Amino acid sequence: MLNRTSAERPPPTEPVEPGGDNALVFEDRSDAGRRLAEALPEEESSSVVIGIPRGGVAVGAEVARLRGWDLDVVVPRKVRAPQNPELGIGAIAPGVRLLDEGMIATLAVDPDYLVREVADQEREIARRLAAYRGDRPPLDLAGRTGIVIDDGVATGSTAVAAVRSVRAAGARRVVVAVPVAPAEAVERLRREADGVVCLITPARFHAVGEWYRRFPQVQDPEVVAHLDAAWS
Repeated sequence: MLNRTSAERPPPTEPVEPGGDNALVFEDRSDAGRRLAEALPEEESSSVVIGIPRGGVAVGAEVARLRGWDLDVVVPRKVRAPQNPELGIGAIAPGVRLLDEGMIATLAVDPDYLVREVADQEREIARRLAAYRGDRPPLDLAGRTGIVIDDGVATGSTAVAAVRSVRAAGARRVVVAVPVAPAEAVERLRREADGVVCLITPARFHAVGEWYRRFPQVQDPEVVAHLDAAWS
């Protein structure tokens, strides 16, 4: 059982609406990274920022640069429901499979489909890691704090898979830091991580992008550029 102190759990932020007087809207992912870097508590200098591609690497690169931490990447993937790829029935990450057995049963998902879908997502994870890292091995997380960062969280499934993957890789502590997420996703992450930092918990949440003024799609070359800059 993980021990979590109240100091590791920042008080919930006030629910806000985009465009309202009390709303915090990020200019772009770099701005979100700067604000997260300011909000994160002090951690040991050996901490590692671990970005979730693609947007989380852009946010995490700014956090790593400002706090002087190492940067690496973890690739979780949603397991998609048949006939509805936007609906997740689980998530996977290196060394982790997190399947929603209740939803799989409710949707009567064919076992053969599930095997194919998981295999497809595992191949995509392998492709992305090869593209992002090249021949570089992952950073050694043994005994270190891993700070998992994304540009926002909707349900939290892929972030949970990322947390479990980072912990399985040997991290002593795992902290999740995101600019925006609904309150229920934050609570889900708090049950998994040793600490959660979330700058906005909107009362109404539709999409991560509505909380950014500029939210362009991040492509693989940008992820590689952030990682190359940090590793060089």
